[in-house]
Amino acid sequence: MAVQPSTQTLQQIAEAGVAVPDYDRSGVTTGIVHIGVGGFFRAHQAMYLDRLLNQGEALDFGICGVAALPHDRRIFDAMTSQDCLYTLVLKHPDGRLEPRLIGSMTQMLFAPDDPSAVVARMADPATRIVSLTITEGGYPVDQVTGKFQADHPSIQADLVPGATPRTAFGFIVAALAARRVAGVNPFTVQSCDNLPGNGDVARSTLVSFARLIDSDLADWIERTVAFPNAMVDRITPMTTDDDRALLLETFGVDDAWPVFCEPFTQWVIEDHFPAGRPRWEDVGAQMVDDVLPYELMKLRLLNASHQAFAYLGHLDGHRYAHEVCQQPIYRDFLLRYMEREATPTLPEVPGVDLDAYRHELVDRFASPAVRDTLARLATETSDRIPKFLVPVIRANVLSGGEIEASALVVASWARYAEGTDEQGEPIEVVDNDRDRVMAAAAASKDDPLEFLRMRDYFGDLVDDPRFVEAYTRHLSSLRTTGARATLEAFMA
Repeated sequence: MAVQPSTQTLQQIAEAGVAVPDYDRSGVTTGIVHIGVGGFFRAHQAMYLDRLLNQGEALDFGICGVAALPHDRRIFDAMTSQDCLYTLVLKHPDGRLEPRLIGSMTQMLFAPDDPSAVVARMADPATRIVSLTITEGGYPVDQVTGKFQADHPSIQADLVPGATPRTAFGFIVAALAARRVAGVNPFTVQSCDNLPGNGDVARSTLVSFARLIDSDLADWIERTVAFPNAMVDRITPMTTDDDRALLLETFGVDDAWPVFCEPFTQWVIEDHFPAGRPRWEDVGAQMVDDVLPYELMKLRLLNASHQAFAYLGHLDGHRYAHEVCQQPIYRDFLLRYMEREATPTLPEVPGVDLDAYRHELVDRFASPAVRDTLARLATETSDRIPKFLVPVIRANVLSGGEIEASALVVASWARYAEGTDEQGEPIEVVDNDRDRVMAAAAASKDDPLEFLRMRDYFGDLVDDPRFVEAYTRHLSSLRTTGARATLEAFMA
C-alpha cells in the first residue's frame, strides 16, 4: 500500500524500511529561515540539521523554508501537503538505495502569497540565521568583477519607496530594518551558494542594496551583521518521475517531491555566528577560520570540471554524466585540466590530498547510480563559467601557465550555444541570458571572436593572443571534425 509522508504515517513508513525522525517534531522550534528550498538545500543543509535533531541537539534551530518565486508554488504545495516531510534517498554506486525521511523543516512559506509573513518570521527574535541557496544567478552582481549592479532588473521593484519585498534581498533588508527598530540583535546571513567568497558576496550585495533604500540602515548592517563564508558539496540531480516511481515501487512511499543524491557530502563553514548556531561539527561539518582554500578547490576542480565535460559530452552524443566520465579519454581530460590548469591556481588546502581529491571527483562523476544529466550541468552557463573557470584562465594567462584545456571548454560552450548538435538536432539552451549568448555563438561562425567579446563574462580574455589562438583553433576543430575527434586530437 502506498503511503504519503506525514506526521501520522511515520510508523508505517518506518515499517517499510525507511529511516524516520527519532525526535518529536512538535518540540522543534524555528531558529533558521532558509530561502530557496530546492533539491540541494534539502539534500545538504536540511539533512545536517536532521542529523543533529536525531542526536537531541539544536531543537531550537528548526527550519522555516521560504519558496520565494512564483514558480516555487509546486514545491510549496508538495511540502505543505506532507507536513514539510520528504524522503532523501542516497544512491550508492553499487545500486543500493538508502532512504531517510527528513523532518528538520518546521514550516513553509510561499512569499508571493504572503510576503509580510516572511518578513515577520525573519524579524522574530527566535530567528538567528537566515540562509540562502538562490543559485549563482540570484545575486545581482557583475559576473566577472563581482560588483553590485544597482540597475539589475531583478531588484528594481524592491527599490520603489514603500514597495512590498519580492526578492531575497528585499525580505532580508526589511526584516533587519524591523529588528533594528525593535532593538533586536540581527540574525546571521549564511550563503550556501556556489560562489567564491559567498558570504562576502552576500554582504556586499545586501549592504549595497540596503544603501539604495536607507544609508543609515546599510551602515548598521555592515557594522553588525555576520556573513560567514561556506563551501558546500553534494551532487544532487533534479528529481524525476522515475525517481518518484522508484521510491514508490521499492519502499511504498508516495512522496510528491523526494530528493535523490550521491552519498558524498561536505560542508566547510567559517565559524562566525554571533547570534548562535547549531553544532554543525557534531554531524560532520568542518568549522574553520578560513573557508577560501576549500571553496576555491571545489569551485575550480568540481564545478569547473562539470562544465568541462557537459558541452563536449552532449555534442558527443551523451546525455548523462556517468556515460561521459566512465570513458578513459574524458577521465584523462578532466584529470589533465584539474592537475595542470586548475590546481596551480589554488592556495594550499589544509588537510586535503589534492591528487586523491581529483581522482575521487572523477569517480563521483562516473557513478551510474546518480544519473546526473548533462542538461542540468549545462544550465545557466553564463552564471557558472565566469565564476568557476574564467578565474582559472585569468590566473594562468598572468602566470604563463597552461590554458589549452580551459580554452577547449570555452569553445565547447560556444559550439553548444549554437543550439544544434552534430546530428543536426536542436539543443535546448537554458540560460538567463539565452538570447544574447546564442546570438553571440551564431555570430562567431563569421567572426570567431564574437563570443569572447561578451566582456561581462570573459573580461579581457579576447585581448590575450595566446588564449584567442587556442580558443579559435578548438572552436574551428569542434565545427569541422566534431567533439570526439577534437578531444582525441587534443589528448594525443
